[in-house]
Amino acid sequence: MSLSFSRIRNWADGSDPDSLSNRLRSRRFALFEALVSPLSRPIRILDIGGTNEFWQQRGWANRPDIQVLTLNLQCEPKLFSNIDSIAGDATDLRQFDDRHFDVAFSNSVIEHLFNLDNQRKMAKEVQRVGKAFWVQTPNFWFPIEPHFHVPGWQWLPVSARIALLRRWRCGWRGPCPDPRKASELVREVRLMTKTELSDAFPGATLVPERFAGLVKSWIVIHGFDHQQKPT
Repeated sequence: MSLSFSRIRNWADGSDPDSLSNRLRSRRFALFEALVSPLSRPIRILDIGGTNEFWQQRGWANRPDIQVLTLNLQCEPKLFSNIDSIAGDATDLRQFDDRHFDVAFSNSVIEHLFNLDNQRKMAKEVQRVGKAFWVQTPNFWFPIEPHFHVPGWQWLPVSARIALLRRWRCGWRGPCPDPRKASELVREVRLMTKTELSDAFPGATLVPERFAGLVKSWIVIHGFDHQQKPT
């Protein structure tokens, strides 16, 4: 299996600037740049689950007109003048006042919260702390699961996914013989449907990101002056 899906892993390699994943990410970020361009400077951004590498790849590191605070389970080192990092919980941002940031931003994080209840909690906090927000997440109905790289992975019974991960490398994870650890790795990722996202972010615009004619992921946006209409 690891050989069969090695090409998919190459396509999904976020550290390779020429990978399909990074090309799509750059195209996606062009929309974000257009949305924030009218905002007053400096723009204060909370990036939930973000990294120094992400903003460096996008060319936003050390920009005096952009202030980014990344929030993760563990802090990252300070590498750039305009990027700081704190440890925190995406589902509980009580350390921040309402509308504390110009933009609450998150790229491929909300699907890593194990269950719908946690995803709704994160969505509520994103809407509370950001004057505007941008949340991107893979589409449940896209046939290639982006974390495990197995076609139809998210539609298999959990027990089948655990059994596969215990025996083979699936995407960036495994093989993981320990059944408890394999279960945790499988259950951590829960892709969301368009309906679930619409319910969690009422009034937001859902922008489809397409690949090969199919919706690969959804971008949930709100609070910007010029928003792309859903198609």
